[in-house]
Amino acid sequence: MFHSFLYIDPGTGSMLFSIIMGLLTTAYFVLKAALVKIKFALTSSSGRNTIKGRKRGIVIYSEGNRYWNVFGPVLEELNRRGVSALYYTSQEDDLVFQADLKSIESEYIGKGNKAFAKLNFLEADICLMTTPGLDVYQLKRSRGVGHYAHVLHSVDDATSYRLFGLDYFDSVLLSGEYQKIAIRALERKREISEKELVVVGCPYLDVLRSRVTKEVRPESDEKVILVAPSWGPSALLSRYGEKLLDPLIRTKDRIIIRPHPQSLVSEAPLITRLVEKYAETPNVEWDYSNDNVATLGRSDVMISDFSGVIFDYAFLFNRPFFFAAADYDDAIYDSSDLDETPWKFQAIASMGIELSESMFADIGEYVRRAARDPELNEKRKIARDTAWQCRGEASSRIADFLIEKQREISC
Repeated sequence: MFHSFLYIDPGTGSMLFSIIMGLLTTAYFVLKAALVKIKFALTSSSGRNTIKGRKRGIVIYSEGNRYWNVFGPVLEELNRRGVSALYYTSQEDDLVFQADLKSIESEYIGKGNKAFAKLNFLEADICLMTTPGLDVYQLKRSRGVGHYAHVLHSVDDATSYRLFGLDYFDSVLLSGEYQKIAIRALERKREISEKELVVVGCPYLDVLRSRVTKEVRPESDEKVILVAPSWGPSALLSRYGEKLLDPLIRTKDRIIIRPHPQSLVSEAPLITRLVEKYAETPNVEWDYSNDNVATLGRSDVMISDFSGVIFDYAFLFNRPFFFAAADYDDAIYDSSDLDETPWKFQAIASMGIELSESMFADIGEYVRRAARDPELNEKRKIARDTAWQCRGEASSRIADFLIEKQREISC
């Protein structure tokens, strides 16, 4: 009977954690300041008038291996230059622990609130992360950090984060100039300080680009069609399932189905049913690999929805894709505070082909027509040049930024 009074819902728990951490961090830095003053008073008479604490120079925080293609190249660049940095990670078997990076100190700091507790007491000149929501919920600005920088881990709009995702960073490192427009509009609307916005490129696309094969693929009557959806009720497989897959299979083309990793968790019954149905179908294969480059490279055409894999495919291989339009409720995202449609949706509609059920019966013909469309080819190039600038230079530019910013702060 009394247990019901002890329950704390997740939202309330998050708020309580934020309040407690705020009080603890304030107390920590007030106490530390007092100790420094005492230590200064005790040592000043002997001529020692500087106090050297344990403050770090450059700190990078990663949530785990899915961001290794963002941070790995930056760490390698810093290491190549002999620049020291501390790398915090929330993945116990992070790839950093296998890397030979003499200048980089690495530490696993746990997940969730445990990691945030560590970061909230951080003392560093500059801290770089892909994690949004600084000073919104559990992840607080530490008084011991001179500068917080956020690096976008995709070529997506900077307004695709949940509300206030970037508001309290000091700088944001962008993949393209176009992302500045929406950030500045949000700053004006919310009456917050302007952040430093620096275009550096997209490190993970640079990594994937270096692995794309240059060999010419032979012409063939058989096409390889990649079905690569997002997940959830509005995603491709949930909306259409067999209605789309059956006519695709009847084309006799090679069909590769690559479910979103979250589908295997949240939509397991759906995936199991489809796998069992097509188990004996010779022209169907399922791809669950962590790395998508090889699969993207094999395909002639991709069918998706609004998954971010569209940009990987269009920008790395410049091949046609179909997208299934879905109702998009952006009420909890930063884009909801702006009047314009996010660039992502404009770009997808411009360089892709919208898929509807009326096309299913003749899907094979639509696939062949799309593969020959020179206008779409040019539009994909325009979108790539807009969203992915400084190609091949991202890790170097990010390292330059970190080193220069750390020098400014420490002087």
